[in-house]
Amino acid sequence: MRAALADRNARRYLSAVVVSGFGTMAMSLVAGIWVKSLTGSDSLAGLASFCFWAPTAAGPVLGAVTDVLGPRPVLVWTNVVMGAALCLLFLVRSPAQVWLLFAVLLLYGVSFVVLDAAEAAVLPAAVPETLLAEVNGLRMSASEGTRLAAPLLGAGLFAAAGGDAVVALDAATFAAGAWLLGTLRLPAASARRARVTRGWVARTAEGARFLFRDPLLRRLVLSGAALMLVSGVNGAIVFAVVDHGLHREPAFTGVLSAVQGGGTVLGGLIAGPLLRRAGEARLSAAGGLLFAVSVALRAVPWEPVVTAASLLSGLGLPWVLVAAFTAVQRIAPRDLLATVSATANSVLFVPTAVGMALGAGLLALTSYRPVLYAAAIAGALAVACGVCPGRPRSDGARRSPAATTSSRSPDAGR
Repeated sequence: MRAALADRNARRYLSAVVVSGFGTMAMSLVAGIWVKSLTGSDSLAGLASFCFWAPTAAGPVLGAVTDVLGPRPVLVWTNVVMGAALCLLFLVRSPAQVWLLFAVLLLYGVSFVVLDAAEAAVLPAAVPETLLAEVNGLRMSASEGTRLAAPLLGAGLFAAAGGDAVVALDAATFAAGAWLLGTLRLPAASARRARVTRGWVARTAEGARFLFRDPLLRRLVLSGAALMLVSGVNGAIVFAVVDHGLHREPAFTGVLSAVQGGGTVLGGLIAGPLLRRAGEARLSAAGGLLFAVSVALRAVPWEPVVTAASLLSGLGLPWVLVAAFTAVQRIAPRDLLATVSATANSVLFVPTAVGMALGAGLLALTSYRPVLYAAAIAGALAVACGVCPGRPRSDGARRSPAATTSSRSPDAGR
């Protein structure tokens, strides 16, 4: 971890994650509050969050476009464009302009996907391969840290100074992110934009084929997707756990969320060292098993056990995600990395929304405990499927020749 923080590119990248992530998380909550204050509608306020996450389903296509345009310029210019687009929200003054807020939020959601894909493509060239696991783990911890603090501060700023103040803050964080990411030092071969020989349609299909044909990536991503589906069910049931199981007020979910966030910060910090020792498949299995156990423990109607379950949930899930995305960065060819990463992102995160809807539907049919037990069993089965290899292979480094020649040595680009 000290080596990761000592690396100039890693420091700048993580600083950009913290700065830009702070503004994003602040806006993610304030957007719903803003819509609610303008329209008085709960459904429209919920639609604001939908706009943030809906473009995740288009991840494979957006990743292919990122590869065609070049990850480095996309990384910088997406931050610049989003900072400028946010300034349109200064025009929102009444319910008549709320459509403008939704339009910007939808663009915001697109930028989420594009920036994740571009970062995944640039990062393996920016830092040594030996630091990828640590940087990915620290990124998870940094993102969760901003998720814990930024929404509360954003809501306070909105209450004190209105939406314009939050917009100005978020636009400034995008500008800072563009500068930090633009100063990453890349090897000359990685900094040059490769000649485009395939369009985005062909790249989209090729990225999906690569992801699902590689035995390790297929296992990690499909097992992770099943676990994220379970996490959606688990999240949908939290209010029933607090109400019927613990007999507490709904606000107690905030305590459980904070405990889970603390577990995520810790899980991200130790994911890198664990991955080096265990490999991606074993780390993913260990994280998935911890998460499955945490889901079962939530059915116990005792506050200390449910609180411990939240901690285990936050600890285990980051290992599943760090393992999957580090494997993608290590294995996928550099000229296809944004596409493969965005495809993996969609496969992993779209099931979360499906799980939330499924959990809500199951609660209408039965009590929360059978749902949690069934979800825990499903999570354990997902882990079992993830550790069964399709073809014998090790977790050792394996790259295409193109990927190997463009990888960054420890001293390159400094």
